[in-house]
Amino acid sequence: MAKGTLSLVGFSNESLNVNISSYGDTITVNNLFNTVKQQISMQKFSFLKQKLKSGFSQLPYLVKAFNLVWQAAKKWTVIWAILLIIQGLLPVATVYLTRQIVDSLVAALNVGVSQEKVIPILVLVALMGGVLLLTQVLGSFLSWVRVVQSELVKDYISYLIHKKSLEVDFAFYESAEYYDRLHRARQDAFFRPTALLENSGSLVQNGITLIAMAAVLTQFGVWIPAALLISTLPAFVVILNYSKQNYNWWLKTTADERRSWYYYYLLTEKDSAAELRIFELGDYFQSAYQSLRRKLRAEKVNLAKNESLANLGAGAIALLITAFALTWMVWQVLQKRVTLGDLALFYQAFNQGQTLMRSLLQNLGQVYSNMLFLGNLFEFLELAPQVIDPPTPRLAPKNLNQEIKFENISFWYPGSQKTALENFNLTIPSGKIVAIVGANGAGKSTLLKLLCRLYDPQQGKITWDGIDLRDLPIQNLRRLITVLFQQPVDYNASVAENIALGDLLATAKLPEITNAAEAAGAAEIIDRLPENYNTLLGKLFAGGVELSGGEWQRIALARAFLRQAPLIILDEPTSAMDSWAEADWLERFCHLAKGRTAIIITHRFTIARRADIIHVMSDGEIVETGCHDELLALGCRYAQSWKSQMQVN
Repeated sequence: MAKGTLSLVGFSNESLNVNISSYGDTITVNNLFNTVKQQISMQKFSFLKQKLKSGFSQLPYLVKAFNLVWQAAKKWTVIWAILLIIQGLLPVATVYLTRQIVDSLVAALNVGVSQEKVIPILVLVALMGGVLLLTQVLGSFLSWVRVVQSELVKDYISYLIHKKSLEVDFAFYESAEYYDRLHRARQDAFFRPTALLENSGSLVQNGITLIAMAAVLTQFGVWIPAALLISTLPAFVVILNYSKQNYNWWLKTTADERRSWYYYYLLTEKDSAAELRIFELGDYFQSAYQSLRRKLRAEKVNLAKNESLANLGAGAIALLITAFALTWMVWQVLQKRVTLGDLALFYQAFNQGQTLMRSLLQNLGQVYSNMLFLGNLFEFLELAPQVIDPPTPRLAPKNLNQEIKFENISFWYPGSQKTALENFNLTIPSGKIVAIVGANGAGKSTLLKLLCRLYDPQQGKITWDGIDLRDLPIQNLRRLITVLFQQPVDYNASVAENIALGDLLATAKLPEITNAAEAAGAAEIIDRLPENYNTLLGKLFAGGVELSGGEWQRIALARAFLRQAPLIILDEPTSAMDSWAEADWLERFCHLAKGRTAIIITHRFTIARRADIIHVMSDGEIVETGCHDELLALGCRYAQSWKSQMQVN
């Protein structure tokens, strides 16, 4: 016989190679068959071992998920568990009562119907009706308990996600990887834990019933429970295999899913509505959305098709084993080895047993699948911030008495190769209005983020009256600062609430809110609104009133002014105002800032000229410093930019 390699198809659809040269020329078909059989068995074992190992690796998430459910709904989880146990035993009672009723009927028919024979049968029928009624009642009650559990768990998970979103560093929000994680955590967070709980509950309930059914079937032969197990194993393997494949596909397509949602947002939200119409971009983004969805849909449908074919094959195997078992049992009846009641019991027990076994293994597969997806939620919840409170914090000051100093600061944004600041030094004296001007990308807003500890510098330190900011509790530090960001949030709430959000701890009353609005130059705007300070702003909710960009900015300024912090930081505070409104606001601000320290980041030199000190930044460095007149006399960058702006104006 020629030597060579025999290639077969193995259990996991991989090529199985048997080297037949080692047997020499005297190889027999029997030896070859045994060798192939042995290798296939090893490959099957290896495949199942790999699947089980993958499943066991997810077990920590199962424990965490149950702990999460327990924390959210302790009382309802106890009630749920009790109901599951009772429901798990009721089908066994139904099977036994069925046999008793059938055997009693056969006996009564054989000897003749009489009152003595009918009454016990009616009692059995009544018991059967009671069991069925109890099953329905408990099922309805269990459905209600699951809804209560589900809502409590959803709200608890929302709380955890929101809490973690507020805890993580600001840097996370500038990372695409973070948004992928958030998308994966958020997408399945609300139903996966309850789905896992429901699957696990069904697993327990079906397991209890199945054990009892197996005990019933054992009287007809110990091979019958084994046949049940064998008939459902192919379906179990299919579930494990395709659960993993679906999960891997979901991970791979996270970025595409997020992009499709982005296109969806552009096509449906107000922020982009005007540009989409003016530049006729609707068809472009709609086409991009549909193209992406076609790709995702085709991949998902193909995966579902393969899974359906695999399930069809597994179902065919189960059907063959069922047919064999039923044929054997009918033969036993014909041989008068068992009664008709035994046949009814066997049919119900085997049929329910197979359904239960299939459900049990499906539940195991679904538990495994849900654990895979829940891994993303728990990975998100385990994200650890780097900007944290010091282990031994110093007592936070109540005011700024001397100065803020940036000392030899070097900083680069996470994931960036470019240094934003390098060996940077700057002193901001207390009680002064300091303007920082410069081109886009000069590093002005970076100073704001470092000062608020949204980031920490990689080298150097920032001090507040000589205290390193990293030695202060973060919350206490931020209470010392009030900020107007370049793009403040337009809250869809009442005017009073919009302003009061600047200092919730102060529980501001209307007089304080009114004073802040006056200081920001927003009072006249508010007086024109239909309900003044009670007017709902924004068009997101019914009855809301929309403001212009400059009017929204005045409301945001009032919110910043409400907090009586020793340090005021304004990032482009008048970018949405016209020159008349700007001049009015500037007078108000200079009056408000007396006795406090203010940092104004601006492109407008008409704002900067009113500052006590002006710093000109370029490429992460301070290149000029002085008051307005001093910088004009210097005749360098500031003076040239001033002349350019004045000519334009």
